[in-house]
Amino acid sequence: MQPVVSGSQPHSGQVKEHHCLSVYSVTTMGNCSQGCKDYFSRQKNTNIRLTLPVVCFVWQIAMIILFGVFIRYNEESDTHWVETKAHANITSDIENDFYFRYPSFQDVHVMIFVGFGFLMTFLKRYSFGAVGFNFLIASFGLQWALLMQGWFHSLDPQTGKIFIGVESLINADFCVAGCLIAYGAVLGKVSPVQLLVMTLFGVTLFAVEEYIILNLLHARDAGGSMVIHTFGGYYGLAISRVLYRPNLHQSKRMQGSVYHSDTFAMIGTLFLWMFWPSFNSAITDHGDGQHRAVINTYLCLASTVLTTVAISSLSQKTGKLDMVHIQNSTLAGGVALGTAAEFMISPYGALIVGFFCGIISTMGYIFISPFLEKTLKIQDTCGIHNLHAMPGVIGGIVGAITAAAASESVYGKQGLINTFDFTGDFKDRTVLTQGGYQAAGMCVSIVFGVVGGAIVGSILKLPIWGDPADENCFDDEVYWELPDDEEEHQESIPPILEYNNHMIHKQQDLSESNFSVEHCES
Repeated sequence: MQPVVSGSQPHSGQVKEHHCLSVYSVTTMGNCSQGCKDYFSRQKNTNIRLTLPVVCFVWQIAMIILFGVFIRYNEESDTHWVETKAHANITSDIENDFYFRYPSFQDVHVMIFVGFGFLMTFLKRYSFGAVGFNFLIASFGLQWALLMQGWFHSLDPQTGKIFIGVESLINADFCVAGCLIAYGAVLGKVSPVQLLVMTLFGVTLFAVEEYIILNLLHARDAGGSMVIHTFGGYYGLAISRVLYRPNLHQSKRMQGSVYHSDTFAMIGTLFLWMFWPSFNSAITDHGDGQHRAVINTYLCLASTVLTTVAISSLSQKTGKLDMVHIQNSTLAGGVALGTAAEFMISPYGALIVGFFCGIISTMGYIFISPFLEKTLKIQDTCGIHNLHAMPGVIGGIVGAITAAAASESVYGKQGLINTFDFTGDFKDRTVLTQGGYQAAGMCVSIVFGVVGGAIVGSILKLPIWGDPADENCFDDEVYWELPDDEEEHQESIPPILEYNNHMIHKQQDLSESNFSVEHCES
């Protein structure tokens, strides 16, 4: 006989107890899972009468307090500028940075509030949301950006203050541009409260990745191909993926455009197209760098228009043009040349970049956007992958190659130092090393966009923000008071009904006139 080992065969009571615990655990987990599912799929409540005012008031009061503690005028905007001029032997106010930067600031500011806003008015019933919410998040974002960028870039260690000038305003607009790009991916599918939350985290992430790319890696990115467009594009795409709506087809009737909405969107395109040379050159060095950035961007944009039109026409059997391509892909060249705008890429090089960008961006709208929605479940309302994310990556690659290929024979010794800022801790860096760091900067922007967007998207997925139901997306009526539009109502009437309606009114008018005549005769 073999000895019985204590505990080798459990008692039947213990087996029953263990079985009961297992069943209880499975039941509890099932209930929790079902509870979470019910919580996240409960009926949408779009009434933001309390949440939106609270967020706006609290955050604006927070901005006032933080500005009071940290923000001060810099020496060129302070009343002590007179003393600064005398000490530095400056004889004219024209040397103040304001007179160099303000024209570019005006152009960039118009791009942010008019260009981006009107570009998104293509949806037939979401023009108020496109322009109005663009206005809201840009106004909040630029305030938060001045603080975040100030803490990372210009905090005075002695006083603990942030000193701002006109260049700070340009950089704040750049930061906001990243959030507006992300807005394009979720246009019509989120509430204004969600947009403010998205901007809060977006500006924060932007400031961190900008500091890593520009300060720690010492990459050059004057026009923001990596820092602005690549980050903003993948940030918005990641959020859109997390907020995926399987029943969005219920709003299919509202996703299209009409003649006048496409015309308004084209206004945004033209503003962006005209001012993009200012965008890419706004914070470059005075003199040849800024001059070169304008020329390169100008030529690149012009080249992009022709190849966009060509591919758009080729994509249709009848050879007709698609307004979506003209509104968006014509701008891709400005995005792609942002990094290399101040480099010696040469005029024909700028034309080559624009040539390929127009082709790739337009092909993206034709082939890649449907793939993203059907396969990867990314519902990209404005197609920011084709206008910002993909051209931004192209810009990062062009910048890395151009930097690595730079030579003293082309730039000159001092020109290399000035263009790539080979001074201080970076005075011994070679152009090949610089090219590697440019490529690393592009990778950083992608990682921050994707990971940050996934995290922020998870926060925005909570059913507390007042986002619209699937059947009410892309409709201004959810969040805006709309005027009575009789003309639009008449346009929605089928032709036969419209004719009958017209005849009824005509008969009524005729009866009234006959009655008036008879009354007068009597």
